[in-house]
Amino acid sequence: MCGIAGIVNFGGNAVAREDIARITDLLAHRGPDGDGFWFSADRSAALGHRRLAIIDPTARADQPMLSADGRHAMVYNGEIYNFLELRQELETKGAVFRTQSDSEVILAAWREWREDMLLRFNGMWALAIYDTESGDLFLARDRFGIKPLLYASTPVRFVFASEQRALVRSRLFDASLDVEVARRLLLDPFGIEGSERTLCARVRRLQAGYCLWLRRGRIALRRWWRTTDHLPEVPHDEAARVEAFRALFADAVALRMRSDVPIGTCLSGGFDSSAVVCAMASHQRAGLGPRDSTSWRHAFVASFPGAVNDERPMAEEAAAWAGVTPTILPIGQRDALEDLERILDDNDDVYIGLPSAAWLIYRELRRHRIPVSLDGHGADELMGAYYQDGEGAAFQLKNWLAAATSRSRLARRGADVARAAVLRAKGRSFLRGGLADLPRPFDLVADEDELPRAWRPLNRRLYRMFHATVLPTILRNFDRISMAHGIEVRMPFMDWRLVTYTMALPAESKASGGYTKMIARRAMEGGMPENIRMGRRKVGFNSPMPEWLNGPLADWSRRLLDRKVPAFAELVDETRLLNAVQSLSGSKTWDWDAVGRIWPYLNMKWMMAGF
Repeated sequence: MCGIAGIVNFGGNAVAREDIARITDLLAHRGPDGDGFWFSADRSAALGHRRLAIIDPTARADQPMLSADGRHAMVYNGEIYNFLELRQELETKGAVFRTQSDSEVILAAWREWREDMLLRFNGMWALAIYDTESGDLFLARDRFGIKPLLYASTPVRFVFASEQRALVRSRLFDASLDVEVARRLLLDPFGIEGSERTLCARVRRLQAGYCLWLRRGRIALRRWWRTTDHLPEVPHDEAARVEAFRALFADAVALRMRSDVPIGTCLSGGFDSSAVVCAMASHQRAGLGPRDSTSWRHAFVASFPGAVNDERPMAEEAAAWAGVTPTILPIGQRDALEDLERILDDNDDVYIGLPSAAWLIYRELRRHRIPVSLDGHGADELMGAYYQDGEGAAFQLKNWLAAATSRSRLARRGADVARAAVLRAKGRSFLRGGLADLPRPFDLVADEDELPRAWRPLNRRLYRMFHATVLPTILRNFDRISMAHGIEVRMPFMDWRLVTYTMALPAESKASGGYTKMIARRAMEGGMPENIRMGRRKVGFNSPMPEWLNGPLADWSRRLLDRKVPAFAELVDETRLLNAVQSLSGSKTWDWDAVGRIWPYLNMKWMMAGF
């Protein structure tokens, strides 16, 4: 897990060492274990790397890494969990390895299979391979966009990096704000990350499941992964379906325990993270495999004393079941302002809340020298969470509306108008202009995928949440706030085999009898605490934003709104926004709905002040 960067100058101009070093230094937090550079013979291309050493932490596995024949240079961020199996297969084809790293396996796989290697990888990655003979550059991102990769192209150069802010602050191109993206984020904070657009007009996102070729200054994009092309046949019998899920999930966890350094988990007490830590314990009892970390009993729990979203008792119960003594991190009102500016900067985008809680828990992992965490991300969007007890009708309505709008731009536009009208009626919309001036929906990855005709609205809704809207945004947030402390997050529920299998299941395997995630709940019977396995309470891993905005964040919000940011004032009716914020803070009536609708405006103003 690392930070990667690269520059290709057009016209044969040499890359200045200070230019590639500047970008790499801006990614230093992603790779605290070392840095490295590589330049082409004519110095028109350069690669930079910051290393977080997880697999083969010795210096021989440092990057940038050259292929055995010296033709290809690579920088890579991620983990290929099945690298041992791939290495064995490549050795039968004559490959000779000098390291014990997964990075070298990628280079050997590239020599053997070229782009087809991506379909063989089980993992998460953003990678760049430069061909010293042809001068071509190849970039690729993993199936579901777990690891980020962004780039900017100008008439004189092509630049890429792991983070938007590293590109924006590189001073290698004009870093102006994309006003259309800013407006879209304020209307729909989940409507950007699945697109190629970013808040910086020049910066583009390589979308999940895409690869890119840069040849003679020209960019060619190709989508190499489409989930619907890989849906397996599933058993007709529910018991067989459950057993297949159980086996896939167990293997997904086992593969992600491969590490040459200690690993742990962030434990919330909900179903997802509890299932992960209990599955880790089960794998230990069955016998650890080659290269599995023997130092894995490290669970970190964020506790919010007195807040409605405190799940400490359940987290402690799950830890006890797994035979783990957890590290408890109490988070209170004193943490609302501590490191606030750094947390906003590390998140580097606009969201519906302040990710202080996750940022603080990953900092705690770093303080305990645990650089890897197996977490439960992806399960909600894969199996239909965000479904509270007693909201069955609303749940079904949301599924139907999502299915109706997922394939039609006109329908998505209609949904935007309806959303904006409702928000304005509730006093929660502050964009300038009328309903006819709303920002258009952007093209999101997977929006045009042909879905199986037999799929019910729930499956259609989950497909879009997983690929295009909610999950990509969450993955972005957790990558940035974990890597801000040099922590690698692994996600067993996002193993591509488990994803395609679960996507192919009928809706009733996911939501039935008043429960969501039914296939996973059934698969974990006897494997975790029963009250957590069948618990209905759904609490997101969020900072206690209503309490904070009713308290210590009130003054900070007022001071922020008092700042003069002309570009923000052109987008937003600041008088109405200020009145709404002052009313909520004065009466101490902030709730989760108000936070989700208004915090993006505060977040956006803070971001725009830095452009």
